[in-house]
Amino acid sequence: MIQEQVIWSIIAVQYLKGKSLYLSYCIEMDHLTSQQRHKNMAAIHSKDTKPEMIVRRWLWKRGFRYRLNHKGLPGHPDLVLRKYRTCVFVNGCFWHGHYITINNNQDTIIESSECCKIPKTNREFWVKKIRRNKERDKEEQHKLAAKGWHCITIWECELTPKKREETLKSLAFTLNHIYLQDHSKSKMYDVKREVEFEMPMAAEE
Repeated sequence: MIQEQVIWSIIAVQYLKGKSLYLSYCIEMDHLTSQQRHKNMAAIHSKDTKPEMIVRRWLWKRGFRYRLNHKGLPGHPDLVLRKYRTCVFVNGCFWHGHYITINNNQDTIIESSECCKIPKTNREFWVKKIRRNKERDKEEQHKLAAKGWHCITIWECELTPKKREETLKSLAFTLNHIYLQDHSKSKMYDVKREVEFEMPMAAEE
C-alpha cells in the first residue's frame, strides 16, 4: 500500500513537471553584501507565500476544500485535502533545491540549476542548508506515505504566468484521478484511523 502512495507521488510530479525560472532574489545574489543578503532572506516568508496563495485560490474557486499547515501531519503540509487523501507542498525552488543533485560525499561540489542558484559567498552554508531541506522533505513524504497519504509537490517555477494554468489543471486532474482510483477499490482507506482525526469507538455488546 505504501508503494502505491509513492507511485502516485511520482505520477503527480510527472504531471506537474516544467522548466524553471530564475528566482528574483537569486539572480543578483552574488552582487549583494552579507548584510543585504541576510535582510533579503529574512524577508522571505514560509507561509502564505505568493505561489501558495495562487494554488489555494485556484483550488478554492473550483470547489476543492482543504486545511492549511496541518500540525498533526509530518512536515505540516501547505494544503491537506482530506477527501482526496492528499497533501500538497508548494515549494520555493531555492530553499528546496529544485533540480539540484547533492553528492553525499562532497558537500560543496554541486551544480546550480536554472531556478536554484547557489551563492558563491558562504557557499558551504547554503549547500548544507539546502541539503538538510531536501533530506527533510524526503523523510516527511515517506512518513506521510506510510500513513496512507498521497503527496504532491508543486514548484515555484511551475507557477509562472505561462505555465500556471497547465500546472494547476494537472493538479486538479491528479487529485480527481486519485479520488476515483481510491474509491474504486473494494477496501478503502479509513481516515478515522489517524490519531488526529480519531473518534471514540462504540463498545461491542
